[in-house]
Amino acid sequence: MTKKEITIQLPSGLEARPIAMLVQVASQYESEIHLESNGRNVNAKSIMGMMTLGLDTGDKVLVTADGADEQAAVNKIEEYLSKTN
Repeated sequence: MTKKEITIQLPSGLEARPIAMLVQVASQYESEIHLESNGRNVNAKSIMGMMTLGLDTGDKVLVTADGADEQAAVNKIEEYLSKTN
């Protein structure tokens, strides 16, 4: 299991389109991937679950991945959430 706290740097935060893109990134991996914020833990491959987090720029999330490609999954999600443009 791999865990990493990431600060969201997307200028628009996680609105509908960025959430859909994040779900696409997460869905490329075999591992189970979850994001946790404010005591809520959701499946990163679920658009509806991700929308319930209400994340914005500057918020911190704990990304947890468990599976054969967990490290690659966490790295790619961090890369996506750290985009500044």
